[in-house]
Amino acid sequence: MGITRASKEAWFTRISELFDSYPSIFIVNVDNVSSQQMHQIRRSLRGEGVVIMGKNTMVRRALRQIVADHPDLEKIVPHIRGNIGFVFTSGDLKDVRAKILENRVAAPARAGAYAPSDIYVNACNTGMEPGKTSFFQALGVPTKIARGTIEIVSDVKVVNAGDRVGTSEATLLNLLNISPFTYGMVIEQIFDNGQVFEPSVLDFSEEDLLKRFMGGANQITCISLALNHPTIGSVMHNVVNAYKKVLAVSIATDYDFDGSEQIKERIRNPDAFAAAAPAAPAAAAGGEAAPAAEEKKEEEEESDGDMGFGLFD
Repeated sequence: MGITRASKEAWFTRISELFDSYPSIFIVNVDNVSSQQMHQIRRSLRGEGVVIMGKNTMVRRALRQIVADHPDLEKIVPHIRGNIGFVFTSGDLKDVRAKILENRVAAPARAGAYAPSDIYVNACNTGMEPGKTSFFQALGVPTKIARGTIEIVSDVKVVNAGDRVGTSEATLLNLLNISPFTYGMVIEQIFDNGQVFEPSVLDFSEEDLLKRFMGGANQITCISLALNHPTIGSVMHNVVNAYKKVLAVSIATDYDFDGSEQIKERIRNPDAFAAAAPAAPAAAAGGEAAPAAEEKKEEEEESDGDMGFGLFD
C-alpha cells in the first residue's frame, strides 16, 4: 500500500518547516538500523533534535520547492544518496553528535557483510569438543586440546576492515558467540549555517582552532615583514622597528624627542640610575655578615680574658 496524497502533502509541509526553522542538519545513514533502535534515538534527542526520514526523490523535490528562499540548502542535494535521513537541531553540534552515536547495538557477523573494523578472535578455551579441530585449522586458528576441549592458543585476526565476511568466518564467530558488528546512525555530512562539512571537523577544540589561526597569522606576518609588504599583522612590527631606528638616530645625534631624552640620560649618567635600584641584595648581604661580626667580637672578648697567658704559664 503506497503513501496517500494527503500523507505526502503533510510530509512536504513538515520537512519544509524543519528546513526553515533549524540552522543545523545532520545527514545520517541508517543502514541496518531497526525501527526499535530508531525509536530510541528519537527519544534520546527529544527536545534537542528532530529526526525525519523520507524517500530521496521526495527530499529532492522538497528542496527544489524551498531552495529559492534558502539557496544554501542546494549544497545538501549532492549528499542525498543511499539510505539517508535528517536530524534537525539548533543545539550544540558536539552534544547532538554524541547522542546520535551512542545509540548503537551489537549484532552478530553475517556472511557477505562488510566488516567496519578488524575482527579478532582472542585466545580462550572454546569449550568445544576436539572433533571440530579441523574447522579451526582450515581458518588458520592455532589450537590445542586442553582438558578434552579445544583451546585457542593466541589471538588471530579473521577479517580485515572493509572486507566481506566469509561464510566460514561468520560461522566461527557465531560459534564463539562473538558479535563484532555494531549498528546505528552513521553521520555522513553536517550542514550548519550554510556550510556543509564532514563530522570529523567537530573533533577540533576551540584551543586547536585558535592555535591554527595564530600559527597562520604568524606566518603571514613573517612573510609580510620579509617582503616589506604591510599587512594588518605586520604593521605594528613595522611601527616598532621604525621607532627603534628613530631612537637610534637620536642617540647617535643631537636630535632629542620625548622618548629619547630618558634613554640618553641613562647613557650619560648610568650611576645615578644604578643608585636608584633596589638595595635588597645589599641588605641581605649585610644580614649574613652580622652573625660573622658577632662571632669575631666574642673571640676578641675571650682573648682579652686570659690576658695573654696560658693555663699552665
